Amino acid sequence: MAETGTTTPRERYRTQVRAEIKERAWEQIATAGASALSLNAIAKRMGMSGPALYRYYAGRDELITELIKDAYRSLADTFRATATATFETGAPESGTHLAGTHLAALAHALRRWALDDPHRYFLIYGTPVPGYHAPDDVTAIAAEIMATLLDACAALAQDSPATPFDTYLEDHRQWADNHPAPPAALHQALTFWTRLHGVLSLELAGHFTGMGFAPALLFTAELDDLPAR
Repeated sequence: MAETGTTTPRERYRTQVRAEIKERAWEQIATAGASALSLNAIAKRMGMSGPALYRYYAGRDELITELIKDAYRSLADTFRATATATFETGAPESGTHLAGTHLAALAHALRRWALDDPHRYFLIYGTPVPGYHAPDDVTAIAAEIMATLLDACAALAQDSPATPFDTYLEDHRQWADNHPAPPAALHQALTFWTRLHGVLSLELAGHFTGMGFAPALLFTAELDDLPAR
């Protein structure tokens, strides 16, 4: 209601049209993939001319950027809400146990989010769109997701001896946006991210179909096998 009182009818109309364009874009991605995204085809579907649609998005890359931002923002918000809910319901004295529960909650939130919309998942974690390069502000949103994961890993006890890769990560933490987590936590976050995304990607692509086991149980087993560094 507050937004309606502070925007003009033309601004509200523009917002509605941009939202519909994104809806049509997702439909097209679901049918032919992001690499085949066509603003002219979207315009035709909406009963608009190509030049008219370009008044709302300057080109394919701008539209893809908006879709990617929406996807990353959705996952970042999901992770933040999951982290907040886990710590609010956990006992303060739970310590490392609560941190482990927090990490597991993030893992299952990731899987639910991915299964809810596989096309959205593959847009940001699948094969890159040929010729497209994401701007820096997209990377910043993605960094929020990793920061939430690193916070959870850093809260765990780090009792095991440092590995050679731990030592390497001490001076190679740019991917973590220079998060202050100790090297062992960086290592655990990378292990979490790569192994669970590997299982998810295979599941969503249908590679487990017909194999006779429950992908959800495999995902949980992989999570349980992650080293508690």
